[in-house]
Formats: sequence, C-alpha cells, structure tokens
Amino acid sequence: MSTDHPARWWHRLDDGRIQCDLCPRDCKLHEGQRGLCFVRQRVGDAMVLSTYGRSSGFCIDPIEKKPLNHFLPGSSVFSFGTAGCNLACKFCQNWDISKSREMDRLMDQASPAQIAQVAHDTGCASVAFTYNDPVIFAEYAMDTADACHALGVKTVAVTAGYIHAEPRREFFAKMDAANIDLKAFTEDFYFQQTGAHLAPVLETLAYVHHETDCWLELTTLLIPGLNDSDAELQALSGWVARELGPDVPLHFSAFHPDYKLSDMAGTPTATLQRARRIARDHGLHHVYTGNVHDPEGGTTFCSGCGAALIVRDWHEILQYELTPEGRCPHCATALAGRFARHAPTGRGRRRVPVRVAMA
Repeated sequence: MSTDHPARWWHRLDDGRIQCDLCPRDCKLHEGQRGLCFVRQRVGDAMVLSTYGRSSGFCIDPIEKKPLNHFLPGSSVFSFGTAGCNLACKFCQNWDISKSREMDRLMDQASPAQIAQVAHDTGCASVAFTYNDPVIFAEYAMDTADACHALGVKTVAVTAGYIHAEPRREFFAKMDAANIDLKAFTEDFYFQQTGAHLAPVLETLAYVHHETDCWLELTTLLIPGLNDSDAELQALSGWVARELGPDVPLHFSAFHPDYKLSDMAGTPTATLQRARRIARDHGLHHVYTGNVHDPEGGTTFCSGCGAALIVRDWHEILQYELTPEGRCPHCATALAGRFARHAPTGRGRRRVPVRVAMA
C-alpha cells in the first residue's frame, strides 16, 4: 500500500512555500520539508500524509481505557495509531510513538475497510484513533470512520483538540465520541510544556460539545507542581461547569515520570482526589480519577439520587445498574452519555494485541 496520500487543508503562499491549514501551528514548508508533526510533508507543489494506511499496532481495549466512562461502558474498542504529533509535550506518556521519527516503527498496514472489518468481526463496538493524535492523520481516520459506520461500528477520537475550525468541523462530524485532553488551564503551561496554546483547545471543546453529536469527555493529566494547584483546578473546573455544563465527564489522571520529565515524582492519589473534590464542588456531576486504584473515583453516581450506578476498579466494571434506557433504576434520572440497551459483558482490563492481515 502506498503511504504517501494526498493531504487536505493547505494552500500556497506568495513566497513559494505552502502552508498547512490543519492545526494552529500553520507550518510553512519548502520542497521536501515536513511539518512539526513530521507526517505531513511537501512533495512537489502539494502536501501528502506519509502515514496513511500504516499503524504502530492494533489492540483491543476496554473503552474505559480511552478513558470513556459514559460511552458504551464495558464494551471493547479496536485501537490504533500511527506516528508523530502536532504537540511537543515534555511529559508525553506515548513518546515512543508520538515523537517517533522512524517510519519503520509503523510495521502494521491496513486499509480503512480492513480495519472496519476486523473491528466488526472481533465484536468491537467501536474503533479508537489513539496512541498518537489522530488530528495529524485526519484523512486516514475519517476514511476509516466512514468504513466503520458502514458496518455499524462506532468511532472514537482520543486527541488534544489542537485543530483549526474547518478541519475540526469535518473531523468531528465523523466521530461518535471523543476524549479530549485539557492538559492544563494556563497559557504558560501550554506554551512551556507542550509548545502550543490553550485558546484553540478551549474552542475545540466548546465546539464539539455544543455544535456536534459527538459524545465528549475530558482528561487532565495532573503533574505535581505544574498544573495541580488549587487555583488552577478551581479555574479549570469553573470553566467546564460554566461553558460545557455539569454533565460532561472530567477525568483527572495520574502522571508517571516519562520522556523529558523522567526525574519528576508521580502524582499521589491524594492529589487526584483533591482535584475531584474541587470539580464536584463546582457542580460537575461526573468526575473521575484515573491510573490509580480509587473505587469512589472510578464510580459513576446518579446525578439525581446519588446511587452508585456503575462501579469500576481501574478499567474493569464490577457493578452495572442502568436500565436499558440508560436511567437510574432508583429514581429514573437519565444518565448523560451513550449506552447500550444491555448490560456490558466486556473483556475487563485486558489489552489484546491484534494483527490485521493484508488483503
């Protein structure tokens, strides 16, 4: 399969360069140059996506691993990514993939139709574009989404949301659910730690929630001393409550030392629990702690009567008490999200690697 695929969202400049219009980096390229993401490249007088049809690997995961707690809980999701990223996070937890400059890491090849068929045949309810940011391989992800929908398979984007308005509209129109990283709530953190800016991410969050049918959940990785102060958590929680509303799930996830922040301490469970209390004090109904064993922080509670509706240990569902209509059986309050009409029978916490055979 040829991997140089015609890319969209670019235009020519008067000085002879071409500009990528996919994300706010606005990379301006001479012949042969690649954008910061490394996978969008100028070839001749056009731009190509160099990773179309190539993956860093395929796995079947529990949907809770994305993390998505209100989208088909307990179901299996067929996950894959490519290489590269349009952010430069010093704390990247998938740096071996997202920061890769070695295209030979992309050992697995598969067309959109093949991915959709394998996901369908293995009983996965959805396909997730994850591991690295699907924004940078949007053409591949969108074509795969079309193939999935043709077979009744849903699609999930796990992304930092750093994307311009036009591609954002087209990309999220193809997604059934998204978990978007809100990496912090200060411009200083975004600029110093990711090489990006906060405002475009907030615009994406508001757009997806208010202007699309895509189910939205947020994740913030808390890094001790960098984005975990009470003041920042108050500001972040207040913005989510005010701009997105109380029913958008918010996940606070534990950092572990990695990449360029390998000398820093991991996040204490108490920090995640403090963040959860702050967010709940701002009126958010569904706030979770991630990457730790914290039964209360993994449980979905009814926003009406407070009953425990979905009890989890890490990514495994221990108790499920929703009606087929997605309501609390005790008070009939509807739980925000997308739910199947039957109780989950997923694979628990196990990750299952999968090979996709070429046709």
